[in-house]
Amino acid sequence: MSSSPVSRLLGSPALLILPALAVLILVMAVPLGTVILRSFSEPEPGLQNYIWFFNTPVNITVLIRTFRIAAVVTLCCVLVAYPYAFAMSVAGPRLKLILIMCVLVPFWVSGVVRTLAWVILLQDSGVINKTLVAMGFDKVKLIRTQLGVTIGMTQVLLPFMIMPLYAVMRGIDLRLIQAAKSLGAHPVKTFFQVYLPLSLPGVFAGATIVFILALGFYITPLLLGGSQSSMLSTLVQQQVLSLLNWGRGGAMGVVLLVATFGLLALAAPLMRTKYKMSGGSR
Repeated sequence: MSSSPVSRLLGSPALLILPALAVLILVMAVPLGTVILRSFSEPEPGLQNYIWFFNTPVNITVLIRTFRIAAVVTLCCVLVAYPYAFAMSVAGPRLKLILIMCVLVPFWVSGVVRTLAWVILLQDSGVINKTLVAMGFDKVKLIRTQLGVTIGMTQVLLPFMIMPLYAVMRGIDLRLIQAAKSLGAHPVKTFFQVYLPLSLPGVFAGATIVFILALGFYITPLLLGGSQSSMLSTLVQQQVLSLLNWGRGGAMGVVLLVATFGLLALAAPLMRTKYKMSGGSR
């Protein structure tokens, strides 16, 4: 006896996504739609908030700086996380557990606390500058600079780069490297032609996560940066909370969102091509 359409619908696995979909609509779609609506309607309906944004040189400068800092932080995370994730993938069980714990422990500490710790470390009389002076070097201006912001953001976002890389690297068969070496390939050539292409999906996944998270950072740039290193999130906070101008703040957020999606759309074909190449080489 065939089941009714209602019974088939109630037994469909698609129903499992309804709770998550409802939460996403409640906490993401509704607030985002409200922000977009207010950017076009306050203080009066029209495009005046977007015209103001693009006609204000400071806004364009900060927007470009935001993407530049996010790109630099993403690159730093890739350079630091890649060898660490590789060590995790080839280490023994005990060492691997220690390395994983080193990645996960920072999540147990508030981001504000971690940033305040960097304030202490990076200040002119902090541990880093004292160490440099003891080694015979001159002091380096780290606090209230883009360098300090980059260091703090890299440390906070590093786990989001390591874990996707590790998830991909642990699935790479190291016998492929041994086979390449047995055929006379140089270790450097083996890495770039065998191992790196196979690990690219993890690089792209981690870089995408880190880049998007870095674009919206607020606390770390605020505490570690100065006027010359502020990001767009700081200007949004000023417009919304200090000036109570939800229209202009919403317009800033929408511009950042559209620019982010635009860059991801441009990068998607390259990522898809590299992913197919790495998948086909396995």
